[in-house]
Parts: sequence; structure tokens; C-alpha cells
Amino acid sequence: MRKVSLAAVAAVVVMSVLSGCSFGGGGSEGGGEKKKVPEKKLGDKGTACELPVHFTLATSWKAEAITQETVDQMGPLGHQGPLTPACELDAKPAGHIGFLTVWSGTKGAAAPGGTSRALMKKFVAAENFESNVKLRETKAGGLAVTEATYTVTDLAAGEVKPKRALAVMTKHGGVVIHLGGLDADEHKAMLPAFELAKKTLGLTA
Repeated sequence: MRKVSLAAVAAVVVMSVLSGCSFGGGGSEGGGEKKKVPEKKLGDKGTACELPVHFTLATSWKAEAITQETVDQMGPLGHQGPLTPACELDAKPAGHIGFLTVWSGTKGAAAPGGTSRALMKKFVAAENFESNVKLRETKAGGLAVTEATYTVTDLAAGEVKPKRALAVMTKHGGVVIHLGGLDADEHKAMLPAFELAKKTLGLTA
């Protein structure tokens, strides 16, 4: 009986120790959890283009900031309405021919306190041979934006090309994200990148 009692006591002690380790380990893991750091998006500080807005860049697309020096060298092409290009997203690495261009400005219709609709009207009106312009108020990543679909006539190529753009106002001025493309087929193929930018759009800190 004495041996049985000692065995029983030993078993209880072992179970208690094991249980203690189990509960202790769980508590340690819970206390050691690290907070998730938000993933950087294009537009955030330290990314290829630092902008008033940020969004997710489509896979394989390459972003490059456009400097003021480059804008000056572009002449008339360095301005569209009250905006100048700030970042160019090249689709070539993803197998397409065209760009998403981020335009920004702080004057005129792009001045802080203005409306995205007024900014979009100025932007589209500055296009050459634009037509079939349709504007609509919508949301992009929770932000109020004005989206535009329209076409432009390329006289040199003898074809009509579709365009898509969205305008948003920030405390740092107006921003337009614009999608072009070599032709209608390339434009259609690149629309998912535009929609991704729209879906993930937000203001930078």
C-alpha cells in the first residue's frame, strides 16, 4: 500500500508540473505576440514615390518619381491643367505597354479646399481631342473621389484611345491617378492595376 501511495503521489506531482508548463507556455506566447506593422504602399515615405496618397502597386509594375527638373524639361507636356506629373508607373515589366501616372498640384482647382470634381474637369479639359467624357462621384479606399472615363483621338495613329482617371483632394493639394495605354487592348489589360490602386487608395501621414 505504501508503494502504491508513493506512486500515486508521484503521478500527481508529474501531472501538476506538466500542466503548469502547458499553461505557462501559453501565457508566454500570448504576451510575446508582436504587433503587425502595416505594409508600406507606394506613396509612403521611403518608397519610390513619396506622395500625398498611397496605394498598392500591381505586381511587376515599376514606379519612378518624376523630379521638378524632369518636369521643366518636358515643357508643355509637364503640365495638365493645374497639375504636374509626380510619379510614373511603367507596365512594361508586367508585359504591357502603357503607364499609370500620378499627377499632383497645389494651385487653382488643385488647391487644398477644392473639390475633386472641379479638379477632374480641369484635368480632362486639358487633354487634346478628348470626347465621350463621363464623370461620377464614388469612393476609392474610403476616400471621396471623382472618376472619369473618356476617349482621346490620336490623329497621328488615326485611332481613338480610351482613358481612365480618378481625382482626390488632400490637405496637400489635388491628386489625379491617370491610366492611358498604347491602344484600347493595352488599356483594358492594365485596368486591373488601376482598380487595385483605387481599391487600396489612402492618405499618407
